Amino acid sequence: MPDVPVFRPTSHGFSFRNAWPPQPALTLDTPLGRIPIGDASGGLCGGMVFAALDYFYAGVPTPADMPAAGAPLYKFIVSRLMTSWDLPRGPLKYYDWMRGPDEDSRRAMLGLRFGRTRGLAWRTIVDELPRVRARLDRGDPACLGVVMAHSANPVDLGHNHQVVAWGYELDGDRITIKVYDPNRGRRDDIWISFGIGTPSRATVFEHNLGTKAGLQLRGLFHVAYEAIAPPVG
Repeated sequence: MPDVPVFRPTSHGFSFRNAWPPQPALTLDTPLGRIPIGDASGGLCGGMVFAALDYFYAGVPTPADMPAAGAPLYKFIVSRLMTSWDLPRGPLKYYDWMRGPDEDSRRAMLGLRFGRTRGLAWRTIVDELPRVRARLDRGDPACLGVVMAHSANPVDLGHNHQVVAWGYELDGDRITIKVYDPNRGRRDDIWISFGIGTPSRATVFEHNLGTKAGLQLRGLFHVAYEAIAPPVG
């Protein structure tokens, strides 16, 4: 049987990082003229994650140079960013997780506690991790939404992140997930590590992602992905 390719950041990630100059992420042609949407300097991580996997599944190397705004590759990455958001469900899921507690809790009324609310540790370990591990166990990378904000302000949605999981290691009740982080480029030594033995309690997520200093990783979930043909040449 032929060897099945395995995704690795050093081989299949983009050689440039998710560090774009201030420019519109998207420009729409309308009867009122061309309208700029978004700011690429805030990051196009979801688009780079999806696009890197598109090139991987197509068996085509990722382009070497960072594209200028309006170039075919740039437009492709932006379009894949929009797909990765899974509008409107994606932002709503991030927002729900942003507002959630880190550990399980119960609502209180008249001195009584009732109605369990699952924390981000439970949602990550019990609800999402089995799907991620199932993909990795069969040799497929998995897209991850990474929740970095604890806020009810929708503006803070931009603090969250997306990466590709390509492997994992178990050490007792601790898991270390190996990831491609477009903020860190072609590096195979980027990881997220956390305990999985007590999901009802708050879990410390250790990592070396290239996320904004001062933000704490609070949880992660599987992001659905379907490959499409990337631009070549």
